Amino acid sequence: MYLKCFDEVKTLTKELVRVPSIVKTSGEADCAKRVYEFYRELPYFQSHPEQLMLQQTEDDEIERYNVLAMVKGTKGDSNRTVILMGHLDTVGVDDFGSLKEYAFDPDTLPGLLRKLKLEDDVIRDLDSGEYMFGRGALDMKSGVAGHMWLIRYFSEHPEELDGNLIAIAECDEEDNAHGIISALKVLKEWKQVHGLDYIAAINADYSTPYHEEDENRYVYFGTIGKLLPSFYVVGKETHVGQAFGGLDPNLLVAELTRLIDYNPDLSDEAQGEVTIPPVSLKQTDVKDTYTVQTALAAYVYYNFFTHSMTPKDVMAAMKEKAVEAFDRVVKYTNESYQRFCELAGHVYTPLSWKTRVYTWEEFYRELVKQHGTPFEEHLRQYALDLHQNNPALDLRDFNVRMVEEAWSWAKDKTPAIIVFYSSTMYTNLEMTGRTANERTLLESVTEAVKELQAYSDRPVVTKMFYPYISDSSFMALGGDREDLDALENNTPAWGIKYKHPIEDIAEINVPVVNIGTFGKDGHKLTERVHMKHTFEHIPNITYQAIKKLIG
Repeated sequence: MYLKCFDEVKTLTKELVRVPSIVKTSGEADCAKRVYEFYRELPYFQSHPEQLMLQQTEDDEIERYNVLAMVKGTKGDSNRTVILMGHLDTVGVDDFGSLKEYAFDPDTLPGLLRKLKLEDDVIRDLDSGEYMFGRGALDMKSGVAGHMWLIRYFSEHPEELDGNLIAIAECDEEDNAHGIISALKVLKEWKQVHGLDYIAAINADYSTPYHEEDENRYVYFGTIGKLLPSFYVVGKETHVGQAFGGLDPNLLVAELTRLIDYNPDLSDEAQGEVTIPPVSLKQTDVKDTYTVQTALAAYVYYNFFTHSMTPKDVMAAMKEKAVEAFDRVVKYTNESYQRFCELAGHVYTPLSWKTRVYTWEEFYRELVKQHGTPFEEHLRQYALDLHQNNPALDLRDFNVRMVEEAWSWAKDKTPAIIVFYSSTMYTNLEMTGRTANERTLLESVTEAVKELQAYSDRPVVTKMFYPYISDSSFMALGGDREDLDALENNTPAWGIKYKHPIEDIAEINVPVVNIGTFGKDGHKLTERVHMKHTFEHIPNITYQAIKKLIG
């Protein structure tokens, strides 16, 4: 059966886009409440209110919500359960400039965009009438709208399901994943209360063409992982008039970036697919004001995508690059100083700098060895006070502050690099067919895609890793406990500001597939979703996959 859902999914998408829900604003709550009201008005949930929840996130700095809705099938007595998931929040709209007030208006925005100087492909898409423009249209309210439509459909036709279907509309995907981490606790509770057997998760996050000539549409098994390796670099301060009397930490950071940024040798490969290389997301020193003294310290962190590498693997690779960077800077500064002495007629004596690199785990243990329990207690109390007094402090900044505080206890103040993790981990999930649930999901989705192909004028192609970070990463563990220990032991904020929800994930632990929205320019002024594929083809692929899984 092929579902005629285009018009209704389009209407729902437009309604959701019109609710500004920029991450870390009250709009996230507004959008969740709109989704909740949609479900609450359905006769099914009026009869089964206990299967619908507006859940406030836990341990969060602002008030925001997830929506969870469950339809129980009546075809049989199976407890097999499929999870649909999609996020409500969007990135900001500063890129819209003078058009900011129209960023969430899909009807007005296209006409205003026409007045700008746009690239040819954007103009073609505007003229085609095939795309809906607006912040969140692609990433990813159209995906949430499709799931809302499917939940309504199955609430009216529970006899088609021999099992259960849960839809999660979660907040905070664009920042620190408070939404899905909180939703895991409801999934865990419902598993116990309703005896659910989770077998698969279907995300609806966005995809785009890989290049201008790419006509394919994509479905992705598994997902890419992401870590944020970070480097706190301590130099030796000096007056600029005596530059060689110190070591500029910015030079060390610059060399780190030269060795790491865009380096394909650091790409991760699995099943014939390769990740984008690392790229820096922030690079700065710690000086607050201008002085003629060089910086005391600097730090930098890099996005690091993974397909098969673990936190342990990435930490080892990053420490190796830190050692290489330090070695190169020691060599470079000595060569520069020697050349300067020759030009200035000074006597050259080698500079005293030595390569000194620690992981956070190594540095912490050294300080414990030096200071014992007083250091451990002090740092923990420092973290607790920092979190209590400034709960909204960015997780990455929190981790840097922890490293700075630990450095104040170091007896050896010579230049050093400390490598650590400073953000939420997104686990790479690789589907190989090693479990029965993986094999069933692979077969069901592959068949669903094949059936949909008759209705699509573009090829629908399956790949093995969703290429962007997403909440799919929280649906399965994706590694051994030893691998995760490297994350825990090298994240300064662990247990206070951040802890990966390993126990909750273990209760779900299902294979994932991304059957998601399709369009162009996610996170850009010209963000747009292809309506025919997203409002009709995607719900139909998802419908067929659900039927094959629990029909």
